Amino acid sequence: MSSRGVLMLGLRVFGMLWTLPNSLLGLLLGLIGLAFGARMRWQPRELALVVRRWPWSRGGALTLGNVIVHAGERLDTPCLTYAHRAGRGIEPPVSLADHERAHVYQYMLLGPFFLPLYLLCGGVSVRNPFERAADRYAQSGQGWWPWTGDV
Repeated sequence: MSSRGVLMLGLRVFGMLWTLPNSLLGLLLGLIGLAFGARMRWQPRELALVVRRWPWSRGGALTLGNVIVHAGERLDTPCLTYAHRAGRGIEPPVSLADHERAHVYQYMLLGPFFLPLYLLCGGVSVRNPFERAADRYAQSGQGWWPWTGDV
């Protein structure tokens, strides 16, 4: 493995440890869902344990650290962007997996600070720069960081 590969692996491991408190919350939700028919599997592309068939959701997904909880059978399904749903423009659907992967990256960088910052920025809404950045990443594969100067 090259030195760059070792560095990237080290950063991923550090990010996963840094956001572990958030991931434990997601794991708890996943374990509760297992008793009611949910299924779990590790998806390397998302760097996340994906809980599918979550029984108490009306759709969409919730990311907590390196855990993604969603109601569907497959995470890689089309979904509308926040701007599209808010009537701010007509945009083509994006991949829910790509959108949630952006949140995994955000969590891995911000760790325990992610949830408080996310809530301070508006929670689940088009006003939230974390959601706009996740949509941008799902559209282009770039730009998952919510503020200028993508990481």
